[in-house]
Amino acid sequence: MKNEMLPAGRRKKKISWGQAVLHLIFIVMVLMYLIPFLLVISISFSDEASVIKEGYSLIPHQFSLAAYKLAFRNPEQMLQSYKVTIIFTLAATALSVLVMGVMAYPLARPNFKLRKPFTFFVVFTMLFSGGLVPSYILNVQYLHLNDTMWIYILPGLISAYNLIIIRTNYKSLPNELIEAAKVDGAKELYICFKIVMPLCKPVLASVGFLFLVAKWNDWMTSLLYIHDAKLYSLQYLLQKILKESEYLKQLAETGQLMGGEVFPSESFRYAMALLAAGPVLVVFPFFQKYFAKGMTLGGVKG
Repeated sequence: MKNEMLPAGRRKKKISWGQAVLHLIFIVMVLMYLIPFLLVISISFSDEASVIKEGYSLIPHQFSLAAYKLAFRNPEQMLQSYKVTIIFTLAATALSVLVMGVMAYPLARPNFKLRKPFTFFVVFTMLFSGGLVPSYILNVQYLHLNDTMWIYILPGLISAYNLIIIRTNYKSLPNELIEAAKVDGAKELYICFKIVMPLCKPVLASVGFLFLVAKWNDWMTSLLYIHDAKLYSLQYLLQKILKESEYLKQLAETGQLMGGEVFPSESFRYAMALLAAGPVLVVFPFFQKYFAKGMTLGGVKG
């Protein structure tokens, strides 16, 4: 009786057993993702001897910055690689979203006569590719992109899979909306940039985030095309440092460096993982509100 007399906003909501079980499942799933990440942070800041002796822990048994000191033994090179990676990742992502967003518009319009041949050409590239050697010859001997920032940006600018997702999302828009804009005198480019792309912002943001992560994790490009250390990507530099650390560990007798300090091989691996993934984790919350919605909208129609 008392509960009925309370205002609607102050009434206690009853939680059913189904909702409680569902909440519990989601809590467990969150912990499954959160605990390993906290474990990576803890081990990266742990002393190597304590990791070997006492094992892994969510709280470092003995705090140490040895792994990060080893990673930043050449801070100028590390900061330069961060700078290079941030520049080409942002530039390639923005240019890719722009190009694919514009390219998907005519492929989604029913009045474009060459829509089916161009769509077939895009899908064909998903099944067959030229291969590594022809790509290397094209980029180095003909385009001369090696040892330049453009080698990170131009190759792979268009993803056929992402292009199909964007085109499908464009096709889900009401055709009457575009026809009404044409009646008002709007041109195709105006419709694309001012009407279609803003309405499809979730799918463009989702595709852009996927492309950004792929570019951020790119290390093969530096391995094949870059000889100038000033143009090393972050992932390639971290891999190179990790290989050098393994070599130093092999040279150290009984796992000891010349100063008598235990070489931080285990904590160093986790520090590398944190340095590589940290910036992407910071960027992800800005795309989170678009991500699930964009991927769902991209699969509405065929």
